[in-house]
Amino acid sequence: MIRCVEELRAALALHGITLPSLTVDLPTFAARYGPPPPLVALGNCDTATARELATALRKSARKSARG
Repeated sequence: MIRCVEELRAALALHGITLPSLTVDLPTFAARYGPPPPLVALGNCDTATARELATALRKSARKSARG
């Protein structure tokens, strides 16, 4: 689970994006019951970061659509 958060943080960094509050959601991580799996808390970000994230996702989607 922590590895997943680290991978996401690294992937975002490739686009110059930092989500300061990105972490494992501790209540779901510590829960003893079955599925669903623990959650990743993306946290809060400012509007500039939200726009950067949207831009990166759109660029990636266009590249995927081209094949």
